[in-house]
Amino acid sequence: MLAAVDLGSNSFHMVVARIVNEQVQIVDQYKEMVRLAGGLDKRQRITKKAREKALDCLARFGQRLSGLPAENVRIVGTNTLRKARNSQQFMQAAEAVLGYPIEIISGME
Repeated sequence: MLAAVDLGSNSFHMVVARIVNEQVQIVDQYKEMVRLAGGLDKRQRITKKAREKALDCLARFGQRLSGLPAENVRIVGTNTLRKARNSQQFMQAAEAVLGYPIEIISGME
């Protein structure tokens, strides 16, 4: 089993798949409208309300990912996590809930 999670500015996506006869078969696919970018305050910090909504979503994702080897899971954060002034604190909490590391990717990725 393989999993990819995209922590986007508006929604979080998760796809869990397996390889069968060299073909990718999607096992589970989830999307939640978290609106993390909308939860940035005027100082470019993730608000408590946005943080709680995001962490609730990630707790559900973490339950689905539980038991998968870390090398089979890739979780990426995008623009909002690049620019939020408190993204490190958010990511520490998110990684604890998910049980896997989060990588902040560039806009090009």
